[in-house]
Amino acid sequence: MNIRNYNIYFNTHTISGIIICALLYVIFFAGSFSFFRDEIAAWQKGTSYAKYEQDFANYDKLIDSLGREMDLRGRDLTFYPNQGGTGTYVNISASNDSILNKENMAQKKPVKEQKKGRGRGGNTDSKYFSYDFVQHKSGDYASNYDMSEFLYRLHFLAQLNEVPIRVGIAPFGYFVAGITSFLFLFALITGLMLHWDKIVSNFFIYRPFKKWKTVWTDMHTALGVVGFPFQFLYAVTGVFLIINSVLAIPFGKLLYGGDQDKMYQELGYSRSIKHEYSYKPMVKEVQVAHYLDLAQEKWPDAEMKRIHIKNYADSNMHILAEFEPHFNKSFAGTGIIDYQIHNDQVVEEKSPMDHPTYVDKVKSLLYRLHFGDYGGYPVKTIYFVLGIMGCLVITSGILIWLVARNKNNVIPRKRKFNLWMANLFMAACLTMLPVTALTFIAIKLKSEVNQHFIYSVYFYSWLILTLYYTLRKDINRTNRETLLSGSILAYCIPIVNGVISNNWVWSTISRRHTDILVVDLLWLTIGTIGMIAFIKSKRFFATLDQTRN
Repeated sequence: MNIRNYNIYFNTHTISGIIICALLYVIFFAGSFSFFRDEIAAWQKGTSYAKYEQDFANYDKLIDSLGREMDLRGRDLTFYPNQGGTGTYVNISASNDSILNKENMAQKKPVKEQKKGRGRGGNTDSKYFSYDFVQHKSGDYASNYDMSEFLYRLHFLAQLNEVPIRVGIAPFGYFVAGITSFLFLFALITGLMLHWDKIVSNFFIYRPFKKWKTVWTDMHTALGVVGFPFQFLYAVTGVFLIINSVLAIPFGKLLYGGDQDKMYQELGYSRSIKHEYSYKPMVKEVQVAHYLDLAQEKWPDAEMKRIHIKNYADSNMHILAEFEPHFNKSFAGTGIIDYQIHNDQVVEEKSPMDHPTYVDKVKSLLYRLHFGDYGGYPVKTIYFVLGIMGCLVITSGILIWLVARNKNNVIPRKRKFNLWMANLFMAACLTMLPVTALTFIAIKLKSEVNQHFIYSVYFYSWLILTLYYTLRKDINRTNRETLLSGSILAYCIPIVNGVISNNWVWSTISRRHTDILVVDLLWLTIGTIGMIAFIKSKRFFATLDQTRN
């Protein structure tokens, strides 16, 4: 490789990498835990959903309960089942009956205007909440917020959306995540080009007792080459997924004349479901479960993703169900069935198993590759390990950057700035392990956990530890102490779970509560590996000092 190309690749790789390193670490770390999102939710609630058998009669019970609280006539009800059907998000629209809508609004008490967020309702007659069919518990988004939701949203920096910065085309957090993913793609490609000529020989080289830059470079190269396909996959799919949020507004204006609904329909994210309200009451009793059972029996190898009830209790009432096939039957596809209730006719039907469109194939491929939901726990475990390897590549890259600039020919003020910057980045990255473990313990010890509590515990402890280790200016001690504290806290998590919820490891094994067991075993494994790494690193640095002396 000629020197000019090498310098271009090197500078592009270094600049793009150092700009996004801390944010990218957060994305990889939180994203790795998000592969076990449903398991973390079950662990926090202390209730296993592993053996849960979906019963559509629960939807009729929920609708009856809602009918005692509010007038459902003429409304559209949308259910978004989650965690294998054990719970659902519920969106209830205002009534399509203009007279009833005015009466409902007159009876509704005005509420204080809230910040924009995931919760809906406010001073309209609509309602949005979640419901747990196992615990028979409902609540708004903030009160039912759990650690699985926190880590999932942290992995695309959604919490930054609350920062009062407006960039015009997207919420601030999504915009930052999109830029990070895009720069990550640059860093990956230029990094591969840098090592292309010696990619095979350098892969087998590791020199732990050489100078620091050599140690970190060998680690960065070896782990980077091993994890490159995975990291490239995540960069590409991450850019695609975040583009849906970041570029939806400008693309919608440019290509669809501002008609965002049409854009999302053509991309397969929503459907145009319009059934006119007839202003005539439904004369027969409707059991929603009957139609959902019929739909599920028609496609037993598919999973129900959305349930729409249009014009509830009206003679033109419709029940629609949207499906996606199980990954072991078909990797791509979407299906829908639409029942017209008054005559029990199917007015629209599309099988999720047959003839997927080009959009279905591309979207399913990207989503499944990104979320790793196509192979059970073996695939989730592999994804988790590769995600944590990505974290190690990032931290070793920071150390290479620091050592390369910590030379006598660099002016003192620049060396000082580089040292502070590296300490800040390393402190912010490495403290995520003890902070995450601490928050897992805190949510078990607290009886009522909501969004505010998780935010307070996680972000305040993260800020304090980051500032502490940044001011200490000793990356070696930062690394060892975060490993030690994180490992000790990781060991405490299954113990706290056993004491508080009586879900000891041996109990979950005997009861076959796989989802709860997986989280405890995950933390025990992290604690064991972390403790081994702490002991080995202590010996390593002692041996290294003796060798150099």
